Amino acid sequence: MNKMDKTDKITKIRPVLNLTLAAMFLAVGLLLPFLTGQIQQIGNMLLLMHIPVIMCGLICGWKYGLGVGFVMPLLRSLMFTRPAMYPDAIAMAFELATYGLVVGLLYSRSRWKCIISLYRSMLIAMIAGRIVWGVAEIFLLGLGENGFTWEIFFTGAFLNAFPGIILQLVFIPAMMLVLNKTGLVKFSKHHKKTADNTEG
Repeated sequence: MNKMDKTDKITKIRPVLNLTLAAMFLAVGLLLPFLTGQIQQIGNMLLLMHIPVIMCGLICGWKYGLGVGFVMPLLRSLMFTRPAMYPDAIAMAFELATYGLVVGLLYSRSRWKCIISLYRSMLIAMIAGRIVWGVAEIFLLGLGENGFTWEIFFTGAFLNAFPGIILQLVFIPAMMLVLNKTGLVKFSKHHKKTADNTEG
């Protein structure tokens, strides 16, 4: 079976495939934090739940990324008590939902499916997600010395998260390149151009 036949076959079963993959990404997100021993400080550095959410948005689309991102921290808190439901899991639900939504929407509408489009979509999604997380924390904790401060925002969103950000920027594009070879994703600079020529 050549690559085109493989791609056509995947296109036909895409709805079922997306649902199956979304469930898989959700399961992976629930289990990955066990690699850090459920230690919150390490989890805050590596951001392991972010990876399957971003992958879900890129591969399955923004609707699945949004849904998986919102449900994952809430479900994990109910099942394993980590992260704590208030305020962590609630704030993370909005944060991860934003990652899945923004990265999926931007990447799907990119003119070319290339490494530049992938990084642009990821970086914008990361910034948007952190802003939403900050807003959610403000609503949950309030502002002021005893509430959510700029220092907490900067530390939580960027300083402590730096190793996890680097991990995402290395691991996710590498995985997308591997999955491109299977035909599961279309990671091609000329994808849109070829489609336009076909329509013409």
